[in-house]
Amino acid sequence: MSRSPTRSFLQMKDLLHPLVAGLIAVIVSYGGTFILVFQAARVAGLSAELTASWVWSVSIGVGLTGLLLSWRFREPIITAWSTPAAAFLVTAMAATPYQEVIGAYVVSAVAFIILGVSGYFEKIIQLIPSAIASALLAGILLQFGIGAFSSANADPLLVGLLIMAYVILKRVSARYAVVGILVIGLVFLLIQGRLDLSGLRLELAKPIFTMPEFSLNALLSIALPLFLITLTGQYTPGMLVLRNDGFKTSANPIVATTGLGSLLMAPFGAHPFNIAAITAAIATGREAHEDPSKRWIAGVVSGALYILVGVFGVTLAAVFMAFPGSFITALAGLALLGTIGGSLSAAMADPATREAALITFLASAANITMLGVGGAFWGLVIGLIAYVALNGRSPRKSQVDAAGRSAR
Repeated sequence: MSRSPTRSFLQMKDLLHPLVAGLIAVIVSYGGTFILVFQAARVAGLSAELTASWVWSVSIGVGLTGLLLSWRFREPIITAWSTPAAAFLVTAMAATPYQEVIGAYVVSAVAFIILGVSGYFEKIIQLIPSAIASALLAGILLQFGIGAFSSANADPLLVGLLIMAYVILKRVSARYAVVGILVIGLVFLLIQGRLDLSGLRLELAKPIFTMPEFSLNALLSIALPLFLITLTGQYTPGMLVLRNDGFKTSANPIVATTGLGSLLMAPFGAHPFNIAAITAAIATGREAHEDPSKRWIAGVVSGALYILVGVFGVTLAAVFMAFPGSFITALAGLALLGTIGGSLSAAMADPATREAALITFLASAANITMLGVGGAFWGLVIGLIAYVALNGRSPRKSQVDAAGRSAR
């Protein structure tokens, strides 16, 4: 018996939110930080062909791992390239031969596979108190929320329209607020003539294999920093994003799978990729779907879109990067408002941990950078120290005590 048109329409309507969440995650990824890849390629003196291969490999790798993980575990496991690692490579690649850079990618990827298989990373994640995790996430995302409004300084008409539309849509139909501002923003840019796609030509990317070379210099100056930067700046906050929205997939298969993907794509130019943090928050919260069991679709959609971009190499990446920076910033910030609010609420809910959570939030928002390690790591360290000092116990002991009380 065939399905009724009404039922089919409702099912299509049900897919709209995770589909848009996946699309926004990809737009923010390419429009927000992918320029760092092109800057690093330029510094290293890579040819247009090698640059296109880099785009192909990192996009295909991110797309496949995110799609497979989301499909396998039925959770919105968004993967992405390591943005802190790309920023690091802008300077690091200038002094290291490209073949040795590829060798460093391989070593870093193998280290992540070992970490995932060992299971130690999941044990570390489980020790972090939920209030500290929520505060860390809110602190990391705060700059994106502020950016949604501060971008009005550069583009008041566009950003003002998006903010007004978001507020009105939240009042009229909260479920369609993010979908609405995406459509309204694109229409406005087209009317203003700020999206010129006339010169767009779809050209298939051609991956180029580079034989890795290994050296002590590349191991110490690139592989080791890449491992530490990606672990502290991407994997840790990325896993906490999943936990904050109630998803329980172990970190072990995620780290091992993205590590394996990075290993396979490294000879074609891909630097390490990992579970996403910022873009993941777009797909893990209520904005992606009211029903958490259907948010995994956003992970599949974003993965498919990454693969599509990868197939056409630099061409489609350039399309996303052509969006005005103010549009990307405002879109990301408004899409993350619900996550920021929910994280702050969860962080401050328990009076016993409120002050430690507040310290974590502020330290994370300050984005401290020391010893080449970014703000997410230091915010977490400072928060855990405050938690132990103010509560007089370690996170592990607190969890054991809580389990004992619940058992009684």
